[in-house]
Amino acid sequence: MRQTILGVFIGLIFAGVGVFWWTARAQVEENAPPPPEVEELVLAPDELPLTDPGDMQGPTPPEASELSREEKRFFRYDRNRDRKITRNEMLSSRSDGFRKLDADGNNLLTFEEWAVTTAERFDGMDADGNAELSQSEFATSKPKPRAKRPRCNC
Repeated sequence: MRQTILGVFIGLIFAGVGVFWWTARAQVEENAPPPPEVEELVLAPDELPLTDPGDMQGPTPPEASELSREEKRFFRYDRNRDRKITRNEMLSSRSDGFRKLDADGNNLLTFEEWAVTTAERFDGMDADGNAELSQSEFATSKPKPRAKRPRCNC
């Protein structure tokens, strides 16, 4: 009961402060100097203003840092960029492979489901059907290289 009354009281205080802040208006300071007069530049509608920056120099643009191979690999897992990889972030990249192996879709991978997939993969690699893989047959199981996309079309 005390917590409820305290919560209502604090809520009313916050509401009062919010209303006060919302209705507050900035007042012009008395005896303040008038704002400086600005010369208006009148140009024809098709004429552009000319400026000479002289020796002015703006801030240097930020430089993109090169990430090492290990940092790129780390950030593939670190989805929220907090520089920590949680268990869910680590396992999220494996979920598609798990779904392919889970034939009946019950989110449980049995030995039979794994064995069937592995046997089918072996049979696909064994070109001559002798139940043995030579080096050239095993080389066919190598992951396909990804096609490199151009960075931009400029």
